[in-house]
Amino acid sequence: MNLRKVTVVACLGASILGAALAALGTQTAWSQAPKTIKIIVPFSPGNGPDLVARVFGQQIGEINGTTVVIENRAGGGTVMGTDQVARSTPDGGTLLLAAPAFVVNDALKRAKSTPVNEFVPVCLLAITPMILVVRSDSPYMTFDDLIKAARAKPDELQMVSGGPATSLHMAIEVIKHAANVKMTYVPYGGTAPAIGALMGGHVTAVMSDYPTIVSQLQAKTIRPLVSVSEKRLELLPDVPTLAETGLVKYDADIFYGIVAPAKTPPAVVTQMIDMFKAAAKTPEVKTRFETLGLFPSDKCGAEWGAYINKQVEGYAKVARDANIKAE
Repeated sequence: MNLRKVTVVACLGASILGAALAALGTQTAWSQAPKTIKIIVPFSPGNGPDLVARVFGQQIGEINGTTVVIENRAGGGTVMGTDQVARSTPDGGTLLLAAPAFVVNDALKRAKSTPVNEFVPVCLLAITPMILVVRSDSPYMTFDDLIKAARAKPDELQMVSGGPATSLHMAIEVIKHAANVKMTYVPYGGTAPAIGALMGGHVTAVMSDYPTIVSQLQAKTIRPLVSVSEKRLELLPDVPTLAETGLVKYDADIFYGIVAPAKTPPAVVTQMIDMFKAAAKTPEVKTRFETLGLFPSDKCGAEWGAYINKQVEGYAKVARDANIKAE
């Protein structure tokens, strides 16, 4: 929020033994790896989390010869897919693509499966901005235009997102609370369906992750009004941040990462980390990230776990300050 001894051995025999044990440990770790990995994406196809999972899945498959299956399991504000992974066998065969809803649900006490108790961190893969958009033919040219219209027409305008209980939804509630406006919120099964509703003229504005709308932005079929980033985006230099509008000082990025069920053997977790790190270094992932407006991260293991804990604390504070309740 603000939305990875070297010991000098005197004996040659000991050195050889150490090398042998290290090699044996590596072979053991690899031998424990499942031949097929399923990544559960608790969102509908076509969204940022889905795109990230598929990009990494393809590269992991090509590098390791591992079969990677992407399964979209949307529903319950991502709770259905999250709980499915928490209940799965902890052998590295089933992983979760975690996005902000993973920690928002914990902050709002919506989910049975909590980040700390039911999962172990593997790697944070990417972060990306949140952007509020309207159709290009919308009468609202600026964020201020939209807020003024919402004040003049209580409950008549709609500000929607994929959700509920996502960082996108939280950002909407922060805006509504700070602006003291009444706008109808409709939770869609993902950002892609929400954008579809926008393009069909059924809703006024959508809070979206960048990867889902990059093609519409390039085609100029939608208009960005404000970002929820700390600084203006190089990709959209003319779009102000929420803090710059003077409405409220709030910034948050969307994150995408991988977690495994609790009790997954440490050796298997280490191997998963190695797999995702190797995939992240490929030109294909780097190029795809640049195209999608994703920023890579190298946080894995304990560092990724600390990031998750910080996110839970931050969103819990946002929920308290904006009086956001679990539905």
